[in-house]
Amino acid sequence: MIIFGTKSYLYQLAIVTLVCGNCGNPAAHSLRKKVTKFSLFFVPLFPISTSYLTQCTFCGTEHKVPKEQAEGLLAHGAGAQGGGQGAAGQPQHGNNPYA
Repeated sequence: MIIFGTKSYLYQLAIVTLVCGNCGNPAAHSLRKKVTKFSLFFVPLFPISTSYLTQCTFCGTEHKVPKEQAEGLLAHGAGAQGGGQGAAGQPQHGNNPYA
């Protein structure tokens, strides 16, 4: 008997301020990475899929974002430690997924 399946892991990468596409509020969004791994006998072996998500902390809506955009938001989030946001709380690089 062989036992196999998949298991998903969710990693929080950053918190960024964006305007939500659902509720329209400028709110903090959680940037997350979801990795699904193949497991054999309950031991995760290798990743089979990776996706990136943002979740609005105001209304809870989740949106998928492309890897390139997630990396841009992550780079912006690391640069925002010193106040790297624009006047309305928007990313200065213009990589807003909800505009």
